Amino acid sequence: MPRRARKTPLKRFFSLLGPGLTTGAADNDPSGIAAYSIAGAQLGTSLLWTAFVTWPLMAYVQFMCARIGMVTGRGLAGALRQKCPRWLLFIAATALLSANTITIGADLAGTSDAGNMLTGINSHVLTVFFGVVITLAIIYFRYYQIAFVLKWLTLTLFAYVITAFILKPHWGSILYDAFVPSWPKGHNAWQNLVAILGTTISPYLFFWQASQEVEEEKAIGRRMLVLREGATKREILDRQMDVGVGVFFSNVVMYFIILTAALTLHAHNQTNIESSRQVAEALKPLAGWFATTLHTVGLIGVGLLAIPILAGSSAYAFAETFAWKEGLDMPVTSARFFMPSSGRLRCSA
Repeated sequence: MPRRARKTPLKRFFSLLGPGLTTGAADNDPSGIAAYSIAGAQLGTSLLWTAFVTWPLMAYVQFMCARIGMVTGRGLAGALRQKCPRWLLFIAATALLSANTITIGADLAGTSDAGNMLTGINSHVLTVFFGVVITLAIIYFRYYQIAFVLKWLTLTLFAYVITAFILKPHWGSILYDAFVPSWPKGHNAWQNLVAILGTTISPYLFFWQASQEVEEEKAIGRRMLVLREGATKREILDRQMDVGVGVFFSNVVMYFIILTAALTLHAHNQTNIESSRQVAEALKPLAGWFATTLHTVGLIGVGLLAIPILAGSSAYAFAETFAWKEGLDMPVTSARFFMPSSGRLRCSA
């Protein structure tokens, strides 16, 4: 019997990237991009340091949720159900659903606006199109197919890194603002700081991270709870690497989004920005069509990445709270409360 070839360190590194990478990348959804862009447009580079401060905060919480899923064999709500009364979890799940529904609506609008700028197709038509495509994909694709697509969609976030380098920034003062935190001055600065913190550390990511650990276990054949409970030291370390890379990547992208807005919009005194579409439109005369195209492509990519994660996290939270059958590999007939509720959430947004 031929010996199986051992993976090179690089191949093994990329094979480890999964739930942690996609969950971290989904933090940069269209509404998050708008928040970071507004901060850069209004305050320049003065809040670049937040990308480094929020990195360990986000990483620790995200890894804690990953470990909960790996060790208990349940999602976050399912694990909490063993310790908390159901009425308390219902309140938490309802709050999550309310916040996610609003965010999905904003993300669908941002994704559709970007599609309109790129193709000229009416944004209302694109909203329906994206909503239907995402819903059908979640219902009919197997988990490994969904995970594969989400993993590759993270590459679209490099558009924001490339855009910043196209602008040829002067790194001296930029690095100073990045590594030497400045105390926010005035109401507007504090408002932007709170918006960044709220956007970066989002509850839907925690529910999704833990539930994806369960999906990963199911995908390798551990369908029963007793088979999923516990995790080896190697599995824990592998997921720690995955989460660490995902969160770092997310915050690097956040850094470059703020930087791009600071170098273009703030430098030209265009501070009255309220949406990601306005950012893309304002970039064109300042940074050229290539930078604008990268920005809009990135918006579409992260929208397609974040919207199913937002909707899925709510579906997992409710299903685990009430012990309903749930899972991305389950047919609608078997998980009629999980899949239809998830689909309705996406379509209604």
